[in-house]
Amino acid sequence: MAKPTMSTDATAPSRSSEFLLVTPALAITIVVYLLPLVLLARYSFNRFVPGQFMVSDFTFANYVNVVSDPYYRNVLMTTIAMALSVTLLALLIGLPLAHFISRAGRMKKFLVLLVIVPLFVGNAVRAAGWMLAFGEQGLVNAILVGLGITAEPIRIMYTPVAVLIGSVAVNIPFVVLTIQSVLDGINPSVEEAAISLGATPFETFRKVTLPLALPGVRTAFVLSFILGMNAYATPVLLGGPSFRMMAPALTDEILAKNNWPVGATLAFFLVVTTLLLTSVFGRSRKS
Repeated sequence: MAKPTMSTDATAPSRSSEFLLVTPALAITIVVYLLPLVLLARYSFNRFVPGQFMVSDFTFANYVNVVSDPYYRNVLMTTIAMALSVTLLALLIGLPLAHFISRAGRMKKFLVLLVIVPLFVGNAVRAAGWMLAFGEQGLVNAILVGLGITAEPIRIMYTPVAVLIGSVAVNIPFVVLTIQSVLDGINPSVEEAAISLGATPFETFRKVTLPLALPGVRTAFVLSFILGMNAYATPVLLGGPSFRMMAPALTDEILAKNNWPVGATLAFFLVVTTLLLTSVFGRSRKS
């Protein structure tokens, strides 16, 4: 007896209904994200005339200026270097912390809550807290002088070190939660089996747990890198006027100098650079 075949027409309504369900989210994405990027790209080709908001034109002078100016190149390199440093340090701290939380048993929910709580506080507020800690009369210097490590307070505020520490503190919750969600899916019996066969805890983590958790580690890496590339409040408050990253630099061009074309060019450079480097990291993790 011949088997009944499913008509392709039966799947048509379901596909059309799925498309209708996705349409509102797609429309919102286009309006909120895509159109501003298109306008940003168009503004970057305008000409800047001091005293005027924007002169409608189509020129590549802004891109030539940004590429040829050592100041802007240095800002871009500083941003990339800081984002990579923050990401690597956040992974170094966040990976073992996520593993500890995922195997914490009854304390797990409480520890996850402690990781989530900082996300309720804005980056500017957290940076202000670090400013109090890093000041000459702040907590860090009080501890260093009190323990005799330094004879007098050292300068921490308005240095790349302060920006690095503040940015890592911002990114760690995202890294921990991303990796911990993947570790939760790994059966603890796999690690117990490795230990029962003579592997040390470190060998078990390196040879068993880490390879299984790599998808979460890679996702956390990309997420932290994007956050580091686009950081604004932390570099401004902890880095001071002498430390420049892309987000504060383009904001200064638009708000302080009223130079929208160059500000739009820097913003477009930031978006494109972030997407390119993220794509490179994505391709390298698949190879």
